[in-house]
Amino acid sequence: MKIVNPTAKLGEDKACNFLQKSGFKIIERNFRKGYGEIDIIAIDSSDLQEKVVVFVEVKTRKSNSFGSPFEAITPWKLKSLIRAAQFYKLIHLDLPGSMRIDAVSVVLSSNNQIENIEHVKNISGF
Repeated sequence: MKIVNPTAKLGEDKACNFLQKSGFKIIERNFRKGYGEIDIIAIDSSDLQEKVVVFVEVKTRKSNSFGSPFEAITPWKLKSLIRAAQFYKLIHLDLPGSMRIDAVSVVLSSNNQIENIEHVKNISGF
């Protein structure tokens, strides 16, 4: 799927780089199902005993004028992410059994450099 918002696209690119440097293997981006979209799907191998499929929501801002990027993840958005993640897992049976939903907040400067990037694991609790 093509991302129309260039700030969102840039934020997702920077989030992917950040996650890859943290040891995540990106397997898909911008998976879309009628009721939801998942920005990044990755495998987290940091736990040597068990790999985890991670569905990542990325929120990008150029300022905190309208709140932090994490504040944009509403309960409705989270519910949509969970449904899309469950569907994705259902149609990709070859993936590891464990899964979680993470969020990455990207704050960019006026010249599109990263001012702050933050990764929160397991925002859904499932």
